[in-house]
Amino acid sequence: MMKILLIEDDPQTSAYVANGLREQGHVVDHSTSGRDGLFLASGGGYDIMVIDRMLPSVDGLAIVKTIRAAGIKTPVLLLTTLGGVNDRVEGLEAGADDYLTKPFAFSELHARVNALARRPPMADEATVLRVGDLELNRLKRTVIRGGKRIELQPQEFRLLEYLMRNAGQVVTRTMLLENVWEFHFDPHTSVVETHISRLRAKVDREFGEELIHTVRGSGYSVRVST
Repeated sequence: MMKILLIEDDPQTSAYVANGLREQGHVVDHSTSGRDGLFLASGGGYDIMVIDRMLPSVDGLAIVKTIRAAGIKTPVLLLTTLGGVNDRVEGLEAGADDYLTKPFAFSELHARVNALARRPPMADEATVLRVGDLELNRLKRTVIRGGKRIELQPQEFRLLEYLMRNAGQVVTRTMLLENVWEFHFDPHTSVVETHISRLRAKVDREFGEELIHTVRGSGYSVRVST
C-alpha cells in the first residue's frame, strides 16, 4: 500500500485515477487546484505524486519546481495532454520523474507508479559529494565551489549530481539521457549538450581549473585534472 497525492482538476480523469488506485489498495489524497495541491505536496509524507500539468492557480510544472527546490524528492508522475518531445523534456527538466500523455489506460499509469516506487531510495547514498573544491549537498540541494555558492536549476543539479556520483568515470550521453532525463530512447535534441554547457559556465568558468571534461567520442567526466 502506498500513500499517493493526486493533483488533477478534471473530474472524469481524477475519478478514473483515484478510484483505480484505491481499488489497488492505495491511500489517495486528491486536490483539484494547483494552490491546494502545492500545499499538500509541500507537507511531504507521500510515496508518489501524480500531478496534472495544466491546473488552475498554479500549474503542474510550477508545483514540481517548487517542491524540488524545497528538497522534496518524492517521485512525481506528470500527466499531460502535450505529447511533443520538447514538452516531455520541459517536464523532466522541471524535476518530474516520469510523464504520461492523456488519454491513457489505467494499467499503464499503475505500472508507471509501481516502477517509480521500486526505485532505490537516495538516502542510501552519500549526502555530500566532493570533487576537488566542488561540493554538492544532496539533502540541502546546495552546490559550493571554493567557498562560493553556485545556483543551479533543478535539472542542472540532477545532471551535476549524476556526474559527481560517477566522478572519475566516463559517462556517456545515453547514460545521461536514461539516468537524468529518464529517456530510454534518443529524443534527437541537444538537451545534454546544452545543459553541460550551462554547467560549465557556472561550475568551471570563474574558478580557473576545469572539472567537467569532454571525453571525445565517449562522453563526459567530472574529475580533477592531473
